[in-house]
Amino acid sequence: MTHIDKANRYQRQTSISGFGEAAQQKLARAKVLVAGAGGLGCPALLYLAAAGVGCIGIAEDDVVELSNLQRQTLYNIYDIGKPKLSCAIAHLSALNPDIKYIAHSIRLDSSNALDIIEQYDLVIDGTDNFATRYMLNDACVLLDKPLVYGAVLRYEAQVAVFNLKDPKTGIKTNYRDAFPHPPDIAAVTSCNEAGVLGVVPGITGSMQAAEAIKIITGTGVPLCNKILSFNVLNNRYYEIEISPIKEKHSQMPDTSEKFRAWDYAWHCADKLSEYEIPIARFDIMRANEDLFIIDVREPYEQPTVEGFPYTNIPLAQFEDRLEEIPEGKPIVLFCKSGKRSMLAWQILQKNKTSVQAYSLKGGIDNWVQIHILQNK
Repeated sequence: MTHIDKANRYQRQTSISGFGEAAQQKLARAKVLVAGAGGLGCPALLYLAAAGVGCIGIAEDDVVELSNLQRQTLYNIYDIGKPKLSCAIAHLSALNPDIKYIAHSIRLDSSNALDIIEQYDLVIDGTDNFATRYMLNDACVLLDKPLVYGAVLRYEAQVAVFNLKDPKTGIKTNYRDAFPHPPDIAAVTSCNEAGVLGVVPGITGSMQAAEAIKIITGTGVPLCNKILSFNVLNNRYYEIEISPIKEKHSQMPDTSEKFRAWDYAWHCADKLSEYEIPIARFDIMRANEDLFIIDVREPYEQPTVEGFPYTNIPLAQFEDRLEEIPEGKPIVLFCKSGKRSMLAWQILQKNKTSVQAYSLKGGIDNWVQIHILQNK
């Protein structure tokens, strides 16, 4: 192994006027949790490790897929099928072995978030769903930890710092001040459905790392009480000021006991959720009823399904192929995560009101995962 001159590693940072060795030592003592090692988490992790943040926690329970590599540049083709967490730590350790990496091989939820987040100075949100975003926000509010937020879609992105007091005004806002109510899930488009240009999460995650470094070292002006929004197609950047909501957040748990009992999936769901069927119910229906099952994913999407017969009608073609859907039997729609299948369900309700239709909760990824565990 090549000899590493540790004194020279951070020379380009410590030579910056106003940064210096004092700021570098603050980074070395800092503990940062990155929630999610995906499109946002990958660049954030790379730059936190490169900058010399002393302790980096990573919460991730997914595996590397080929479709990840377009934007999740911490991984490579040899990592496909392997846990993101172990791959991330291996690659980060090769970049900077002096960092302490803590693995949290779980999905953060209200049962474990407080215990994990309490160990860190701040949290970087690299997640991609509203339930987890609200959950992370509420946990950080209860624990008084800064939260660095990021979100991406197509060519656009947002970055913000929540739960950090502005030293000039004394104001401290959180995610619920910007987004008081969860959106209608059926109307929300995710990166799975709409896509994202690979460089957009790269830029966004790097900006999240920059905000974390500024907060830790006390340099610059963090994005507290504002959201920075940008579009890479036209290079337009603009800031949205956030003010605290005067009324108490009625949908926010105010104690750790209430937080642990809070159902964030339900909180962020809408009235359509009653038409989602869980995996166990779906398996019972397949065994006892003559179902017409429809995959609304694109034909190339993984995983392929061999456990039951189905018809592939991609969501983009769904409205034009309604005549292929029978009216005399129950319909079950599925996609990767359950979002597109719920959109297809809405199309059915508008055009074929007599059809009894359901959306598979959690999507086919959830079905495959459960059946793999059952067969072990």
